[in-house]
Amino acid sequence: QVQLVESGGGLVQAGGSLRLSCAASGRIFRSNVMGWYRQAPGKQRDLVAVMTSGSGGTTNYADSVKGRFTISRDNAKNTVYLQMNSLKPEDTAVYYCNLRIQLNNYWGQGTQVTVSS
Repeated sequence: QVQLVESGGGLVQAGGSLRLSCAASGRIFRSNVMGWYRQAPGKQRDLVAVMTSGSGGTTNYADSVKGRFTISRDNAKNTVYLQMNSLKPEDTAVYYCNLRIQLNNYWGQGTQVTVSS
């Protein structure tokens, strides 16, 4: 069984920064994709950023966060991070960690990020 534990959400003023962390445990294959999605009230869950597990992992970002958010990971610890800078009120959402191994998707419990104007 795979478990994902997130931390780092909270309340911040516009222009501020937060760093999210997600640690995975359990049976995790070396080849995987980890990342973050977010869901605002009344909206669908959307991709924020994902990163493959290889050395110099490939990243993919939503256009809305490019240049402001940075995803990174520590493969030895099965942990993924999301550094969020220049936060905007529209970044307010529940952020979910995601781990994809082959055809299986695993989700964290979600962490609330609220950006006040």
